[in-house]
Amino acid sequence: MSLLKPTRRDILKLAAAAPAFALPAAVRAELGAPEAGNPGYFRFTLGDLRLTVLSDGYMALPTSGLGVNADPSDVQAFLKAHYLSPLDGYSHTNHLLIEAGEATVLVDVGSGHRFLDTTGRLLENMETAGIDPNEITHVVITHAHPDHIWGIRDDFDEALFPDAEYIMGAAEHGYWMQDDLVNQVAASEQQFVLGAVNSINCDGVEWTLARDGQEIVPGVRMLATPGHTAGHMSVMVEAGGTQLIALGDAMTHGWMSFRRPDWFNGFDADGAQTVATRKRLLDMCSADRIAVLGYHFPFPGVGHVLREEGTYSFVPALWQF
Repeated sequence: MSLLKPTRRDILKLAAAAPAFALPAAVRAELGAPEAGNPGYFRFTLGDLRLTVLSDGYMALPTSGLGVNADPSDVQAFLKAHYLSPLDGYSHTNHLLIEAGEATVLVDVGSGHRFLDTTGRLLENMETAGIDPNEITHVVITHAHPDHIWGIRDDFDEALFPDAEYIMGAAEHGYWMQDDLVNQVAASEQQFVLGAVNSINCDGVEWTLARDGQEIVPGVRMLATPGHTAGHMSVMVEAGGTQLIALGDAMTHGWMSFRRPDWFNGFDADGAQTVATRKRLLDMCSADRIAVLGYHFPFPGVGHVLREEGTYSFVPALWQF
């Protein structure tokens, strides 16, 4: 097969014609979805650990839930400045799979088909990545919101990974399993309580209730990051002198959580605690050069925290082929 090699004259012709094909800046900033979809997994390594980010799909929710303690006009201005829709929030769902020796740890189980039509792709993307669900030995749940735990059951209401050990923070489990919690919350939150309780009570699942710092397998431990929910926990992964934190929803926005860490969202149970936890994570990760994985960051959601002149920003990790 021969390769077409443009001559210098061809290149100059293309350069001269380029302005005629240029689109207005506003159009160029709005990239459309591909016709056939994009890959739903991403692989990398951390020391001797093999890591894979698996997508469960995406969510499109109103931006009115962002920065609820800020002036709405400031939030919309922030989104516009970062080339994001001021009205429609588009977020990914990035699950971490950790292969550590004979153990395979999955962080969160997604929505299944019980939440939004645009989610529930975890098993499909796992299959595409060549990962056998029967090889999952540990399932860690960061918190019991729909997009993180409602996918725990298959279509027969049985545990999706029946042979795995299921781990959840003790405080998180305790909150959702309070007696008659469903009648202690606002009507708008009752479906989330029922969904969490039903998921936690899934047939075939016995819970290991974890504390801050508890090791799941060598190199993988739980990290208390409360605020988004009462007992929210992140997952610290360490190997070869390098660390990464799977944040869960301790930080939910790839721009706002960094540039405006003092803003919290409507789904954050305790706004002040959410902000305090986020600032602690930003300080720690920037000072100790700990990589992060954001569940709702732009796929694959892996990167670093940069601090300069008192502000933070997310620096995506270099994609290596």
